Amino acid sequence: MRELRSAEEARALGTLTVEAYTGLAGLTPGSPYLDELGAVERRAAAAVVLVAVDGDGRLAGGVTYVPGLGPYAEFDDPDDAGLRMLAVAPAYRGRGVGTALVQACIARARAERRRRLWLHTTAEMAAAQRIYARLEFRRAPEADLHLPEIHLLAYVLDLSAEG
Repeated sequence: MRELRSAEEARALGTLTVEAYTGLAGLTPGSPYLDELGAVERRAAAAVVLVAVDGDGRLAGGVTYVPGLGPYAEFDDPDDAGLRMLAVAPAYRGRGVGTALVQACIARARAERRRRLWLHTTAEMAAAQRIYARLEFRRAPEADLHLPEIHLLAYVLDLSAEG
């Protein structure tokens, strides 16, 4: 895992992310949320965009880590962090890329001594939910988001009890 390095990589991750989310309930081409998903350079200016690349430098996936409050925060405690817009290229699914990206966000949150790590997903993203369960995130329905196009289910990982 590493941080995003170039505008070209941002464009590639934007395309990959939009493709991963297109077709989910309520997300169709031209959807404003898909536009947001594709705006990786804009996210990188306000948050941390991490990418996974294979041994040949091919983009395998990406995620946005939100360190505290800001335009991409979907939480209201400045001591918390967020994980957003996790996407894995189809050829790399089932190979641990998604898990590694989530673990990279957890490691950053721990290193920054964040209290909690928040994320949102959809009911259709069963593979992602399995990752979150394995990594001990819990459902937080009180923080679900009901957007015009899509319903997002909240999950949180409590980091405050860790030494």
